[in-house]
Amino acid sequence: MTNSSDVLFSKLSQFADALRRQGLRVGLGEAIDCVRALQLTGFEDRAAVRAALCALCAKSAREQRAFGECFDRFFVSEEAFRRNAEAEREAQRAAEEQRRRAEEELQVNGKPIDLREDLKEVYALMPQEERDKLQGYLERYADNLQRTPNLYEGFIRSVFMRSLMEQQMMLDDAAEGSRGADSDADLLYRDISNFRDEEIPRAYQLIDQVTRRINGEVSARRRAAGRSSALDFKRTIRSGLSTGGALAHLQYRKKRRKKKRVVLLCDVSASMLQFSEFAIRFIKSMADVSDHSEIYLFSETVQKVSPFALENMNAFGHYVRHSGVWGKGTNIGRALESIEGMRPNVLGPSSVLLILSDAKTVDLARAEAALARAQKLSGSVVWMNPIPEAKWSYLRGVTALRRRCSMVPCSTLHDLARACAKLV
Repeated sequence: MTNSSDVLFSKLSQFADALRRQGLRVGLGEAIDCVRALQLTGFEDRAAVRAALCALCAKSAREQRAFGECFDRFFVSEEAFRRNAEAEREAQRAAEEQRRRAEEELQVNGKPIDLREDLKEVYALMPQEERDKLQGYLERYADNLQRTPNLYEGFIRSVFMRSLMEQQMMLDDAAEGSRGADSDADLLYRDISNFRDEEIPRAYQLIDQVTRRINGEVSARRRAAGRSSALDFKRTIRSGLSTGGALAHLQYRKKRRKKKRVVLLCDVSASMLQFSEFAIRFIKSMADVSDHSEIYLFSETVQKVSPFALENMNAFGHYVRHSGVWGKGTNIGRALESIEGMRPNVLGPSSVLLILSDAKTVDLARAEAALARAQKLSGSVVWMNPIPEAKWSYLRGVTALRRRCSMVPCSTLHDLARACAKLV
């Protein structure tokens, strides 16, 4: 293999690795196809090279956008490459200086504060004003630290941990919100909490499109596996009449399919209304989800949803806002106790308890105990959480409650669709 071929293969390997980090499925086969394509197109026409590689590596609009960003970073002119390399080295030097200063500042009584590496990075990226606030805690308690270091070192660490975790979540939200929203793929993969008001009607249309596709796939799968091995004699003889009595087409008995009984418990505190409305639209649009479904709204108290309120989903938000439940605090334990104590029984071995909530609740111990009882009473408990899974470790309620049930991340419409598809 020539030296130029080595360079090409090395560059494409790095490019494929960058695409994989962006979520694109680019394996060895795609990399080999890219080499063959470049041998055919040559390197003179940049647009032709870009189009050829994009056709091989990116399918959806989201993937094509990620491909374009990676391509522009990797395949540039020699002059631009040198400029970018110098800018990258300068950025690395600045980052190293920031990290060095952070290491010096993150000390108590001359000893480093015991923090995770990612939180140290967050501190280095924080605005100076926020860093000054944290340093103010150290100055305020300097005398106490000298007298009782064991007590106040732990206190200072907890203050820093809480502040840095909050800052990390804000940085994640800012990065998510800064993404473009020019295509349906953007809307499908963007955090629901970052939807703008003018985008919500389009999101509703996407829900209809996605649920129709899922329903079609489910129906085809059931038709393919819907018959039993037992012959249906009456239908076979009846179909044979069209062929003069010849039993040319055998007919089989259809399997009886038990639909699931779904009990929905929807958190409609102020921060949860939009997510719950999206989730209910998905579940309601899924054909044949269950023989019988019941929907309950909860915040501090529980209220059953009238079936008539679900006839017009466009008015559902108005119905919730005037239900007397919306916008209050969240008490998951009390809501579960109300469901468990209803007569006749709402939960049973054939039911699926579906909880739509971010798991932020008062009286967490009460919620844990009630969820453990619900798990025993129900066939299964599925918790659809609108908070991205990467943030779950920061939230005490999520950490505690996910041990008691199957908790599913549903921060995007794509995640919601995937979770709802598993219910049918």
